This record gives sequence, C-alpha cells and structure tokens, in this order.
Amino acid sequence: MYTTRRIAIVLTVTLMTLGIVHRAAALARSLDAQDPATPESRPQAGGSIVDPQSQSSQSIEWQYGAFLDVANLQAFNDPLNKIFRSRGTAWHVDDWYVNMSGAYAKKKASDDSRWGAELLVQTGKDDEIFGFSATAPNLEGSGFLRHLGLANVSYIAPVGRGLTFQGGIFGSLIGYDSLYAKDNFNYTRPWGADFTPYLMLGANASYPFTDKLTGTFYVVNGYWHLADANSVPSSGVQLAYKANPQITVKETVLYGPHQSNTSLKLWRFLSDTIVERKIDRLVVAGEYQLATERVDALEPFRARWMSAQLPVRWNVRGPWSVAVRPEIAWDSDGRWTLAEQTVSALTTTLEYRAPYQWANTILRLEYRVDHSTGPQGGFFDDHDVSPGVLALTPTQHLLVFGVIFTFDSPTQR
Repeated sequence: MYTTRRIAIVLTVTLMTLGIVHRAAALARSLDAQDPATPESRPQAGGSIVDPQSQSSQSIEWQYGAFLDVANLQAFNDPLNKIFRSRGTAWHVDDWYVNMSGAYAKKKASDDSRWGAELLVQTGKDDEIFGFSATAPNLEGSGFLRHLGLANVSYIAPVGRGLTFQGGIFGSLIGYDSLYAKDNFNYTRPWGADFTPYLMLGANASYPFTDKLTGTFYVVNGYWHLADANSVPSSGVQLAYKANPQITVKETVLYGPHQSNTSLKLWRFLSDTIVERKIDRLVVAGEYQLATERVDALEPFRARWMSAQLPVRWNVRGPWSVAVRPEIAWDSDGRWTLAEQTVSALTTTLEYRAPYQWANTILRLEYRVDHSTGPQGGFFDDHDVSPGVLALTPTQHLLVFGVIFTFDSPTQR
C-alpha cells in the first residue's frame, strides 16, 4: 500500500508538472502568434536571435551508446566470502566480475527542440544493491527497476531564461561521483558516494537565474530510490554557482523521512557541498557531506553521517592520467553502513585511454587502502572467529585492475 501511494504521489506530481508545462507552452505559442514582431527579430529565451531558416533545418538530436565495465579487486586480506564489507559498488573482490554493463539512448532538450528523454538499461554486480536501503524494505518492482539506470523525460518551458522540468528516474543531484566508473576519476567510488543516492525517482525543475547561478527544486520518492521506507516523498534544493570558467560551487540539501514513522521530528536532513576547480589538465575538487536523523526506537537517539573527500585528477599527457583521492567517513550509529565506524581511505589511480572512432577502451590500475575504527568497524578477513562468523581486520589493501569499454555515437543532427 505504501509503495502504491508513494509511486502515485510521485507520478501525480510529474504529470501535473508536465501538464502545467504543456499549457504554458500553448499559451506562449498563442502569444507569439499575436506578436507583430517578425520571426527574424524575435529573441529566444536568453535573448539570442534565431534565424528561422537555420532553426527549421535542425533535426532532433539523439545519441546512443553502450558500455562494459570489468574489474578484479585483489584484496590483500583475502576475505573468505570475497566481499568488500559495507560497500554498495565494486563490492566483490579476488576475482574478475562484470560490475556494470549498459546501453542507452538520449536526446537533450534545447531551445530548438524542447522535449528531451533518457533511457539507460543496465546489469551487473553493481546494480544488485546500490539503490537499496539497509534499514528499509525494498520498493515493489525493484527487481526490475534496478536495471533502469535512467528513464526520464524533460521539457524546457519558454519562460524567461528557460525553465527545465524533468520527471522519472534521473541522475542524483547529490554527490560528486557517478554510479558508473567510466565517468569518474578513480575506478572505485568513495564512501560518501556509496551511502548517498546515485539515482533519484521523482521530478525536478531547474532555472538559470543568471549566467552564473542555477537553482533546482526536486521531489523524490525517498532517500534511496529502490527503498520503500514510507509513503511520504522527500524534497530538496540545489544551488549551483559558476564563479568563473574554472571554479564551480554546488550546495544541495535533502529533507524527508526514511523510517516507517513519518513524524517530522524523525525526518532525515542531508547537506552536500562541492567545490571544483579546473586548471588546464588539472582538476581539483572537495566534497563535504553531513546528514542527521532522529531514530525511532525504544530509546530514541540521533544518528549522524559525515564524509569528506578531496579528489585530484591530472592529465599527464595524451591518454595518460593519474588521480588521487583521500577521504574520510563517519557513521555514528550504523544507520548508513550498518556498522558504527569511522573509515579513512586513500585511492591512487593510473589511467590509459585508447579511443578508436566511436569506441573507447579505458584501462585503470588502482591501489586503495581503507582503515576502519570503531566498535563495529573492520573488513572481512581470511578466517572465521566461530562457525559462520568471519573475522574482521581494521585495514584492507586493494590492488584493482579495471577494463572499461565504451561506445558513444556522436550527436545526430
């Protein structure tokens, strides 16, 4: 029942939004028909002048592609169960695994063609647990939905500078890293990425207030898009500020319940702050996350989550790049990682890219060390402490071999 109500709410919001957009577009076309200005002199959203001949000659832009992500994470501690404890991606070790594969088709909305769409289907080890919650039941139909990386439609309404609406499953507004290793600096993802949403199910609206500042409001089904904690949606806001071509700052907040008890005093709040600077072949970023919620228990308590990372990527020359990422994460009561622990990690990556026409082969050699402290911290070890109970070790070293194949069509016109 909760699942049906939640999905109904999200779909209702999405459909109402698209309905309003459709009516606004119709009204705008009606006003344009009454406008005595000639098409040659009428500005587009943002003030640019459109040549009607060039506008009519442009066709819909579609792009399609596919990718395959295979890796072997060699753990020096040789865990008996071959699992990287407390992880949501790249969580199998000591063997070769297809962590993710997928195919997609997408069309970006623009002033010339206002409707957009994205569809990405996927499968692999990483889509088995990444969008689920450790403390809430699974969403009905999640066995199918986990194979949809993206499934949304978008529309740019002719309002001011252009108001963009999007509804469906879309990339998360929270976090610096992608679910897909091909899009990141390193092969493995940071702790902050694995315990915040990679994808969202709901609707959002974004508007560029100036050339530098863009605001986005969103409503989603919950913290994890494949979890069914309750029937109340979560919502949030993002502000993205581009100080100059090199520096971008983003602040995103999320607020909503992630327990069966939806009392306002129990709602989860999350803040995600990202600063990125690009200098020629060097990219430096910093991310800080802070989340808190009051847990409904016999003796209620406040749980907290904190993570920070400092990823750096340097394109040494041509196809060669190196990346370094120090990070730290703290789970005060095990509400996120299921273990009360503090984890520090350092990841270094050497990358080589071999493009050929529309295809690209990405080879990554990565070394990662994680250290976990706390009463429930640690990583699975190579022996049992008792029958069926694996021993834990505070430190885990990984040597990662990653091979990623991608195929991306150029934008069609």
